[in-house]
Amino acid sequence: MSGKINAVLAALLVICALSLVKSQYQARHLFIELERAQSQARQLDIEWAQLQLDQSTLGKHARIEEIARRDLEMTQLTPARTQYLTEGGQ
Repeated sequence: MSGKINAVLAALLVICALSLVKSQYQARHLFIELERAQSQARQLDIEWAQLQLDQSTLGKHARIEEIARRDLEMTQLTPARTQYLTEGGQ
């Protein structure tokens, strides 16, 4: 009778040990995934800050005016070049 109890207890001990190993493996795996996600979040934060900086630089009035003059050959509007339209064509 005590041999059966010893065998059952030994089997339970093996099952508990295996479940412990499995849970530790899962915990390590989840920790690695968490580290990767946090690293990716940090990288995205850096990229977001860079994009905001680029947007503020590209949207400055002086830069837009320079591109309009250089690439589009635009000039500033002067009163001499202004044409006024009236209703009725007079």
